[in-house]
Amino acid sequence: MCALKGLLSRGEQIHGYSIKTCFDMNVFVMTGLIDMYAKCKRIFEAECIFLIMSHGKNHVTWTAMINGYSQNGDALRAIRCFSSMHAEGIEANQYTFPGVLTSCAALSDIRFGVQIHSCIVNGGFDANVFVQSSLIDMYAKCGDLHSAKKALELMEVDHAVSWNSMILGCARHGFPEEALSLFKRMYASDMEVDEFTYPSVLNSLACLQDAKNGKCLHCLVLKTGYESYKLVSNALVDMYAKQGNLACAISVFNSMVEKDVISWTSLVTGCAHNGSYEEALKLFREMRMAEIKQDQIIIASVLSSCSELALLELGQQIHADFIKSGLDASLSVDNSLMTMYANCGCLEDAKKVFNSMHMCNVISWTALIVAYAQNGKGKESLRFYDEMIASGIEPDFITFIGLLFACSHTGLVDDGKKYFVSMKKDYGIRPSPDHYACMIDLLGRAGKIHEAEKLVNEMDIEPDATIWKALLAACRVHGNTDLAEKASKALFQLEPQDAVPYVMLSNIYSAAGKWEIAAKLRRKMKLKGLNKEPGYSWIEMNGVVHTFISEERSHSKSDEIYSKLDDVIALIKEAGYVPDLNFSLHDINEEGRERSLSYHSEKLAIAFGLLYVPKGVPIRIYKNLRVCGDCHNAMKFISKVFDRHIILRDSNCFHHFKEGICSCGDYW
Repeated sequence: MCALKGLLSRGEQIHGYSIKTCFDMNVFVMTGLIDMYAKCKRIFEAECIFLIMSHGKNHVTWTAMINGYSQNGDALRAIRCFSSMHAEGIEANQYTFPGVLTSCAALSDIRFGVQIHSCIVNGGFDANVFVQSSLIDMYAKCGDLHSAKKALELMEVDHAVSWNSMILGCARHGFPEEALSLFKRMYASDMEVDEFTYPSVLNSLACLQDAKNGKCLHCLVLKTGYESYKLVSNALVDMYAKQGNLACAISVFNSMVEKDVISWTSLVTGCAHNGSYEEALKLFREMRMAEIKQDQIIIASVLSSCSELALLELGQQIHADFIKSGLDASLSVDNSLMTMYANCGCLEDAKKVFNSMHMCNVISWTALIVAYAQNGKGKESLRFYDEMIASGIEPDFITFIGLLFACSHTGLVDDGKKYFVSMKKDYGIRPSPDHYACMIDLLGRAGKIHEAEKLVNEMDIEPDATIWKALLAACRVHGNTDLAEKASKALFQLEPQDAVPYVMLSNIYSAAGKWEIAAKLRRKMKLKGLNKEPGYSWIEMNGVVHTFISEERSHSKSDEIYSKLDDVIALIKEAGYVPDLNFSLHDINEEGRERSLSYHSEKLAIAFGLLYVPKGVPIRIYKNLRVCGDCHNAMKFISKVFDRHIILRDSNCFHHFKEGICSCGDYW
């Protein structure tokens, strides 16, 4: 009774009484004590009693100790204990095998598991439903689904536990269709479907992105009354989130009476993976207010959201909280930390995280390669790639995107070509549209526009919008209107509702002095109801994000900002800055063009930064579009005249301005 109800204190009293009454050496009493202490999570005391018994141990005593080790997570000792029992010539029974099989599953020790299977058959216990269920579970968890299925088919009586183990094994090892097929058979045979069946099936539907059957299964959950079980509700939240149906995920989550860290993690991670970063951060704040203990998975997801939104201060706070929490180091958290710092322009902090990692994988190295590439240090990216290969880690397709990006933004054409060939030849990675887009961008930036066009024509895949946009961008840099028209025509067909190709082609016509054609294209764009994405810039300061739009005065400090900006423009003009009117509107007079150029969103942001960001602290500006050439030039002058380190992240890469020089080398 004490063992079943976990009454440790009462059990200890009975232990004391057994010593007083001289029953402490009785084999039945000692076996009961071993079982009681093991079930009360006091495995050390159980082991001491077991070792005191120099003789008289029977199969029940050994079984109690084996199961005690297994239940307390010491799988290795459970297996060793079983081996000692076998060596002593003590026969195991139907109560012994489940514990040792569970331990084999925990260690993925299929070789020992097969030996136990042999003992089961030789002992005539292969017909026992609990032993068979444990066998199926062991094979399934060790990844031998063929043997697990064979054991399932040999069962004389179908049992839900066995089928649950088989379904779970299929779901865990990447066979969701097989898991669903087994569930259908199980349901059709009127077997009891319980709270352990549904999570595996829901996980399989999430993997298959099967929204229709997911909703059908949700209906079945409601019909059978299992929606109140936390395991099932958590699986429902996770399934809807992975399918991108956040509305249903939130609905299930809100209906849950009791939520644990898994509930919160499923929803926060789902929001982050579906691009709802602000919602993910909001939920994380609510989770902390509810005093739910965080884990590594949710920390990694929240850091990813901070990374996407470039919220450095919040990311730093979460990093500090993670260190204080005492949670074990996590590869996913470290990788997310690296990416967060890199996406906020803190290259040194990203490198510090990398250097502190006890273990790195291809994601870690790739994050470092991409970080240095984005921050204008392409040659360092290539050096890290060499170090990664020397460490024995093979690159993946994302690694090569980072390498080609690094080559593109550093003008390393020959290196880019070498990596593009190596990707296919040495690692068997078939180039994706993203790889081709990087190569076209690399060639286009280097002035090899015809070579870029040739690559598009010779590709072994159909060019998508990403590739045509890369070619169109190259045409804009080099003023090739004929090829720009060809690329735009393809984009008009592929993405008729996208305003980007219209805007880019219009700018190319304007730069070439073809004002009438540019105006005609803008009218066509207007008739189609297409609008150019408005450019805006923002700065995060003291947990508040300050957003700026060109020539807009909605900010509470707009008068100060505009006054400061006028002073800034006057000072940098004295230092040699000349506004480049090619980056202003062409249908207004020269004075109006210069004024509109002066009040671009990134210039308003820098004025705010100069007013409120303390000296010695970098001014970090983020922009949703690519920085224009005039603003880029102005930032160089501002960094020199005001002696400030300016970090500007646009839609393309980072620009670190210091002492009148940009990290991109004006090659962006």
